[in-house]
Amino acid sequence: MNKIAGSKRAIVLVLGDIIAYIFSLILTLTIRYGELPSRMLFADHIVPFSILFLVFITIMFSAGLYDKQSAFSRDRIQGLLFKAQIFNVLIGTAFFYIAPVSITPKANLAIFFVVSTLALMLWRGIMFPVLSVSRAQNAILIGSGEDVEDLYEEINTNYRYGFRFNSWIKPDLAGNINTQIAEALRDTKAGIIVADLHNDLVETVMPFLYSEVFKGKQVYDASRLYESIFDRIPLSMVGERWLVENASTAFGNKRVYDVIKRFMDIVLALMISIPLVVVLPIVYIAIKIEDGGPLFVNQKRIGKNGKMINIAKFRSMTGDDSGKYTNGRSALKVTRVGRFTRMTRIDELPQIWSVLKGDQSLIGPRPELPSLVEVYEKEIPYYNVRHLIKPGLSGWAQIFHKSHPHHGVDTSEARNKLCFDMFYIKHRSLALDLRIAMQTAKAILSKQGV
Repeated sequence: MNKIAGSKRAIVLVLGDIIAYIFSLILTLTIRYGELPSRMLFADHIVPFSILFLVFITIMFSAGLYDKQSAFSRDRIQGLLFKAQIFNVLIGTAFFYIAPVSITPKANLAIFFVVSTLALMLWRGIMFPVLSVSRAQNAILIGSGEDVEDLYEEINTNYRYGFRFNSWIKPDLAGNINTQIAEALRDTKAGIIVADLHNDLVETVMPFLYSEVFKGKQVYDASRLYESIFDRIPLSMVGERWLVENASTAFGNKRVYDVIKRFMDIVLALMISIPLVVVLPIVYIAIKIEDGGPLFVNQKRIGKNGKMINIAKFRSMTGDDSGKYTNGRSALKVTRVGRFTRMTRIDELPQIWSVLKGDQSLIGPRPELPSLVEVYEKEIPYYNVRHLIKPGLSGWAQIFHKSHPHHGVDTSEARNKLCFDMFYIKHRSLALDLRIAMQTAKAILSKQGV
């Protein structure tokens, strides 16, 4: 339900952005020449600008302007749009200086970006939210736990989903769930039922829910709805049955994808090796001047199928703590050179060697320290699922999980991170890998890090 609605919203946003760009071009030419542009004048401009429109849409996609969380957040939209338009200005100016076209960037392009920024702000900030408002349908929620609570709060505090929960039934052994559901449906006149179908107590009312389908009620699995809204897997709704059900989706018919991904890993790793060769002597000299220590640190991590792998990084601390922390902090200090290489992500470049070797991929769950994996596998259910595929330099969790457990054991955040890793494992595809790569590039360029 929400996935389909989300796809429609994204299509509407893209079409609206394209229309805003075309309208802005017409208005730009009108301002520039004092009258509506002739067909010939418009045709001369629309061809090169169409190329730029595609580039602009790609930049906006990488900036997160088509994400569900951004689409309806006016405050976030303004900041993201402004940053995206800055990139668009730079790329547009470079394009018209390099491309063999007779358009002067200093005039038409400058006017276009002012007009298009205002047009996009109007479309994204006012028109789209108004068009997206619809009468909310009544719904009931059946389930319990932290993830179900998050789902309840998200649905009932945002207007964009088209329904709201008027009743929340928390199954327990003491109550008659059939009676509670029937009363909630009668009192709220709800047409939608969202239930945690993996809850043992909810399974006992499946015959009742089945009968409600024939009365016109729409019944949805809470875990699938949660996944489509938050882009992560709700661990409280995951069990062995869920893993078996999704095994074919995650690993079946993936041979072509795996071959193409490995090919892309090799090609891109070789391309990235060029800047590695360039910066290596510079980093080496800088490190030797600062403290005279070794250039690299080599660490053991857990790879695919629990295999131990070695990864190399440019040393950024006064030594190698091998991931051993006291009270969540390392006894070592970050060097001045290390502070710069971490900020620019240069310290990660040597990991390209493990990508070429095949121990890692460019995209995948980040490999964890063996000592931490030993703890997490005991305390977090199904933690070893993240080891079913190759680890990566960047991944879905690195982009969307904001509180990475970098130092020491942090079971709570490691659990949250696993939710995102499992989402990637289930949905991994070339399109998802491309999205992660673009978001990673955006994070690096904006100095957010990943």
